[in-house]
Amino acid sequence: QNYRRFLQEVVPAAEDLGMRLCVHPDDPPRDILGLPRIVSDAEDIDFLLAAVDSPANGLTFCTGSLGANPANDLPAMARRYAHRVHFAHLRNVRKDPDGSFEEAAHLEGDADIPAVLMALLEAGRDIPFRPDHGHELLDDAARQTHPGYPLVGRLRGLAELRGVIAGLRHARGELG
Repeated sequence: QNYRRFLQEVVPAAEDLGMRLCVHPDDPPRDILGLPRIVSDAEDIDFLLAAVDSPANGLTFCTGSLGANPANDLPAMARRYAHRVHFAHLRNVRKDPDGSFEEAAHLEGDADIPAVLMALLEAGRDIPFRPDHGHELLDDAARQTHPGYPLVGRLRGLAELRGVIAGLRHARGELG
């Protein structure tokens, strides 16, 4: 309800300015340290997008955060919400039966990233994205940077994702 009140106040200003807001899903998608989660599944997303039904009120589609919830069908969710996705964080996780999860390579975790990308492409919108997180490769370990965001590992993820997108576009007849 607090977030709904927040949206009711800021979305009209975003509309006036031609801005698009996009909420990032909870990470992790379960209560932690007593803090409830508000964006972890389709029911939550439906509530928040309906709270202020405006194109300015959108979603960051984070395949890692949403993918950590075993109940979420990411390709179906991507199809369902693509019209309100304003940004995509593309990463992958590998889930354990006890509910824990860990980062995985962009194309090697539990999420069907090519199917998610296809769903987003089929929306016919130019949705900005970035690979999120990555594995330490080559001299990443020697770089004193932000943990979990290695330069070479993220570039590998970007190359993989761009390759999948190019392949999907080719299959759709969009590339020569």
